[in-house]
Amino acid sequence: MSTDFPLQNPYEVTNEDKPSTQDHAPAQISLTDCLACSGCVTSAEAVLVSLQSHAEVLNSLDSHPSLTLRHDVEGRWRTELPNGAIDGKIFVASVSPQVRASIAATYGLSERSAGRIIDQLLGGSSGLASGGRHGTGFTWIVDTNAMRDACLVLSGDEVAASSLSFTDTNGSSSSQSSTPKKPILSSACPGWICYAEKTHPHVLPHLFRLKSPQALTGTLLKTVLSQRLKIRPDQIWHLAVMPCFDKKLEASREELTDVYWRPSSQAREPIPPVRDVDCVITARELVMLADTRGISFPSLPQEPLPPSTIPLFPDPIIESYLFPYRHHNPHRRRRRRNQDPAAGPSGGYLHHVLHAQLALHPNSALHTIRGRNADVVEYTITRSPTASLPPQTPSSDVSDETIFRAARYYGSRNITNLVRKLKPPKPRRLPGAAAMRASASSTASKTRSVAGANNSGLAEYGYIEVMACPGGCTNGGGQIKVDDVGLGDPSREGRKGMSQKEWLGKVDEAYFSMSDSGSDTDASLSQGIDAEGDTAMGVGEEDEEEGGGDI
Repeated sequence: MSTDFPLQNPYEVTNEDKPSTQDHAPAQISLTDCLACSGCVTSAEAVLVSLQSHAEVLNSLDSHPSLTLRHDVEGRWRTELPNGAIDGKIFVASVSPQVRASIAATYGLSERSAGRIIDQLLGGSSGLASGGRHGTGFTWIVDTNAMRDACLVLSGDEVAASSLSFTDTNGSSSSQSSTPKKPILSSACPGWICYAEKTHPHVLPHLFRLKSPQALTGTLLKTVLSQRLKIRPDQIWHLAVMPCFDKKLEASREELTDVYWRPSSQAREPIPPVRDVDCVITARELVMLADTRGISFPSLPQEPLPPSTIPLFPDPIIESYLFPYRHHNPHRRRRRRNQDPAAGPSGGYLHHVLHAQLALHPNSALHTIRGRNADVVEYTITRSPTASLPPQTPSSDVSDETIFRAARYYGSRNITNLVRKLKPPKPRRLPGAAAMRASASSTASKTRSVAGANNSGLAEYGYIEVMACPGGCTNGGGQIKVDDVGLGDPSREGRKGMSQKEWLGKVDEAYFSMSDSGSDTDASLSQGIDAEGDTAMGVGEEDEEEGGGDI
């Protein structure tokens, strides 16, 4: 059936006999549209990203000259525009350690050397600043490990506070509104958070009330720079280089804008919100960024940027925290660039929480039990009560006291099992259901009680680290894969015949290449199994997945 009425929407489905021959512009889906829609649970990698890509980085650099910083004798900071420029920006970047590990494995470098060539690309004279309309580069390149350290401290404090707030295993307490329900679930993985918000709202009360290192870095940079330099937040352009495509979704969240931290004097002004992170690119897009500018990425100098080319950060305290290598203080504890292998490749949240609990309970011991795949591990901290008992008490009559339980769930299959266990039971509405249950056989009653114990067992856990990608963040969807053509060395001899699992091991090795030696407890965590055996305790039921992928 045909119609004589013109179409108001060129993308509307019609019943015309002949399709329209008019050419229309491709439909565009922004990241904000993706967050607002609940019609799918696919990864952000499948979304047509129009505003967060390496092309957008180059477009922003070519559209705005870099503001020049001046520091007068009275200690005041000011910004200056180049001659003839109308509007300028301060460009600042933050780089995750997982990206450095991916670059290191791709080009056969150490993690330190990989970080240096990334700095040279973003802020060096032979990098992005060597071309473009204005010769603009990034003024500061920040390591996200700095804000990750803050996240670790805050996560340990929140778990410790939650242990004091809850009066029973069901999480009912007067402070329940300000403290997540047990078990507390990590919130640093945007793929996991997006999946939970769209499909499993019953797990939202369990999530950490804590920003990720990417979000905290963005908030810190824009608040401090805008206030110290007396410039607008939109004059600061922040690029984050991350291992995961879903970090683009995180940067587009409404709550991660200046609306939540702008001065009270501007709170009621009709100012469009400014994102804390303007653009997110991945390790693969970082290489594409260099190729687009005609820069040979592995040929960049493996030397640190000259200190004279990096201005001091306007706040001296934050300057010494973000760039400790420029301040030789013998009394300052050296920050680890990466963590021990026991901490895992996803930031070490669970590792820090366990060590915080061990510190709170002297004479305690950590026991580790692996599941049926390496991405599910359970941890138990116990303490023997024999020290407080009379000396003549036989040790066989006393069992260890369980102080704290935690777990790790990586990968979409294991997360599916986790959210299924956390799902509350449906209320029984049939009349006479109680009488029917009372008259059931003793065997059926025992079966139901055992099943109920398994479903409610997660309430005993104090913390669960959840990451969408199998193997953790070093296996993020934006990392360079073993079969990526055109990335890395042209011959790809180092990756020929290598599986993705073997390649991930090489990336992990680079990730931990800068870590310090650990303790005996770290060795227990790294081994992932205690002396009692590797019996699974209601954990994942799927084999280990290979390759990156988000929920």
